[in-house]
Amino acid sequence: MPHPLAPQLPATDDANALAAGVWPEGAERRDGALVVGGAILPAVAAEHGTPFLLVDEGLVRARARRIRAAFEAAFAVSGADVYYAGKALLTADVARWMREEGLRLDVCTGGELALALAAGLEPARLGFHGNNKGLLEIEQGVAAGVGTFVLDSEVEVERVAEAAARAGRVQRVRLRISVGVHASTHEFLATSHEDQKFGVPIAEAPALAARIRELPSLELVGLHTHIGSQIFDHEGFAESARRLLALHAELGEAAGAPLPELNLGGGFGIAYTAADSPEPIEAIADRLAASVHERCAELGIPVPRIAIEPGRWIVGPAGVTAYTVGTIKPVQLDEGVRTYVSVDGGMGDNARPALYGAQYSARIASRVSEAEAALVRVAGRHCESGDIVVDAEWLPADVAPGDLLAVAATGAYCHSLASNYNLAPRPPVLAVRDGVVRTLVRRETIDDLLARDTGLGRVAPTAGEDHE
Repeated sequence: MPHPLAPQLPATDDANALAAGVWPEGAERRDGALVVGGAILPAVAAEHGTPFLLVDEGLVRARARRIRAAFEAAFAVSGADVYYAGKALLTADVARWMREEGLRLDVCTGGELALALAAGLEPARLGFHGNNKGLLEIEQGVAAGVGTFVLDSEVEVERVAEAAARAGRVQRVRLRISVGVHASTHEFLATSHEDQKFGVPIAEAPALAARIRELPSLELVGLHTHIGSQIFDHEGFAESARRLLALHAELGEAAGAPLPELNLGGGFGIAYTAADSPEPIEAIADRLAASVHERCAELGIPVPRIAIEPGRWIVGPAGVTAYTVGTIKPVQLDEGVRTYVSVDGGMGDNARPALYGAQYSARIASRVSEAEAALVRVAGRHCESGDIVVDAEWLPADVAPGDLLAVAATGAYCHSLASNYNLAPRPPVLAVRDGVVRTLVRRETIDDLLARDTGLGRVAPTAGEDHE
């Protein structure tokens, strides 16, 4: 029976088992230790310390190839482009993996753009997103030769046009549309309903498209939408595409020629717990393609070249974060005992549970145990009651200080959202390939944090001294 303190969590007889689809493909135990990508996690912890984020490079590459193959096959006639959404996890190595696997890259800040360019990515294969791109960011993107800007507002139409005119080039652009589809996800993850900051309403799009076409420094190549994140099936994507295609057809008719491209965004979900069951990406691609082809036939227009922007789907399942258990605290409540297992990380390296109640799965990574399963809440070390890493999980009842604890599916949006709250240094990002571990982003140090505080370079005045 489920525990009364966590009725949503199915009971288990084995608190050591690794749920298929949640833990990285190929993850296993050797002599009790958790192994990911051939790397033995206790050995990685001994060398690199904890916490750390370990990413299975082979799995990231395989998933990049898989989603590209799925959409290229589904849209074989019109063609398809896959942009990796860099916001999920972006390092120089990750950017190069995407390039080598035939993907393009989507960036949304000057920092992401700078990293992509420094990593050697071709500017023409970049897309630049964002609802409030800075003037300098726009200038830098245009000057670098970014392939496509996604315009998010009337203001950005003028700003990008002016920057392109000054640079003496014609900038390819897409217009982001709020199609009004409410994705079946958390409110903060749904990004295409009416009351939010992204895109322009369908009703306003024709006038904006006409304005873009008036500007000689801009080329409108298509529309764009994104309905949210952590979406498990094709239905929301299909309905979004149907609405967007009607506008696509209208704009093509107004111009006397069809728009060549249509970007349907990303948001494909992954399994964070055994209760999650996302539709296979091949099925989503095929069913979405069927809807797009049917709608284009109804409208009497050619199927445009399709673009998608997955991020989480590619890197999320390939990441595991490892922590060291510090304190164990049983708390007696009316409904039973909840055991708080505190670790040496938390919301500073994984803000998602605190931001929107994201759920995760955890296992002891340093050993197996025959102890009965006990309900635990994995808590972080930061001074916030909301600093929870895993809200509810079954771990062996003998979980103890010093145990190595691993949390699955942390490849996306953990390093990207990491902070220095409580002046805690951010953990490293490590990659493993064929059992060999290397550092992608080094561990931050206390010296790194102190170096930015200019007050430490000045002598503090003594009591009564003039402060001028």
